[in-house]
Amino acid sequence: MKLTVYHDGQYWVGVLEVQEQGKLKAARYIFGTEPQDEEILQFVRHEMWDLASGLSQEVAVKLSEAKKVSPKRLARQAAAELRGKGVSSYAQDALQLEYEKRKREKQAHSKQQQEAALARKRELKVLKAKEKHRGH
Repeated sequence: MKLTVYHDGQYWVGVLEVQEQGKLKAARYIFGTEPQDEEILQFVRHEMWDLASGLSQEVAVKLSEAKKVSPKRLARQAAAELRGKGVSSYAQDALQLEYEKRKREKQAHSKQQQEAALARKRELKVLKAKEKHRGH
């Protein structure tokens, strides 16, 4: 499990990456203003587990074999990670899949609400027509 916090130009964003059995799941959490250490700790202790358990979309990840890495190379890799945005392309793919899934769910829900509203409107129209004809 990896949490990366970065500034995307407007907000401070945390990207949670969960890697299990060659599959990667990712979630995005918007902190808003620059988060203090206490706020990040609060997120890790309470909200991160709920966010991680709610993930369903997975992306296959190529696992690299663990080789012994020289300390200088390790230091360069750490510095490069700090300079970069911090979100891997696999994580971006997983975020995109999760976003599309939520979009489809929202579309289905709003369509269902719209159909229910139209059915109610039709029912009222039928009742009004029956009221008009009553007694003639």
